[in-house]
Amino acid sequence: MDITIHSSFLPHTDPDASLAFYRDILGFEVRLDVGYEGMRWITVGPVDQPSTAIVLHPPAANPGITDAERQTILELMAKGSYFGVNLATPDLDATFAKLQASDAEVVQEPTEQPYGVRDCAFRDPAGNMVRIQEVR
Repeated sequence: MDITIHSSFLPHTDPDASLAFYRDILGFEVRLDVGYEGMRWITVGPVDQPSTAIVLHPPAANPGITDAERQTILELMAKGSYFGVNLATPDLDATFAKLQASDAEVVQEPTEQPYGVRDCAFRDPAGNMVRIQEVR
């Protein structure tokens, strides 16, 4: 089989703030920006990886979800425990410095983990956990 990762999904609470984070701070390109019934889906990805993307989507856009479930999802997002993404970079310190200078919410400074990776963590504007691992 020939299988690749094509898209991962992260919810957003403010499409413009999420777009600014992923495009302007992380440097991802915008691949699609689609609106439907007052909601917005934005597909972004690394410029040099055209077949890998993150779809930033409205949380709980499913028609069968209750208001209580929607509220629970928003609360989990705010804590950074609903969704997340793991990224990688060859220069973790420079990436961390750029993100820190942007006023992104720092969760963890670059740290050598006991399980063999060096990484840091931020929250995106919606509260999603963004972990960035150093490629060695």
